[in-house]
Amino acid sequence: MEENREEKKQENGNMTTEKIWNSTVKTFHSATFKANQYKRIVQKKIDLNAVQKKISAAHSDLGKLIDDMREAGEKAILNKADVRAMFSQIDSLKHTATSLVEEIELIKSEEEPTEPEEVN
Repeated sequence: MEENREEKKQENGNMTTEKIWNSTVKTFHSATFKANQYKRIVQKKIDLNAVQKKISAAHSDLGKLIDDMREAGEKAILNKADVRAMFSQIDSLKHTATSLVEEIELIKSEEEPTEPEEVN
């Protein structure tokens, strides 16, 4: 009878230890998932900021180019190859910025996996 009680105590102790360990693993997994998610969002925002600065610089360059052509008396400025190339560059940068914003939203909407990955 005494042996039975000891076995049950030990069994309950093992179950409690296992529950604590599982809870710890789950908490660790959740924290690392959130930290990694945050890191990826921050990197995308840094990339987005760099692209936005390039867009701003391209707008400035385009304005200067158009003003220089206007002062030189050129006609049909918007049809010039240089101007069209600048528009194309700005469009490409805007597309990149839009893609980055979409990626940020996608990362934000990611759900934490229910089962932690096995760590060996």
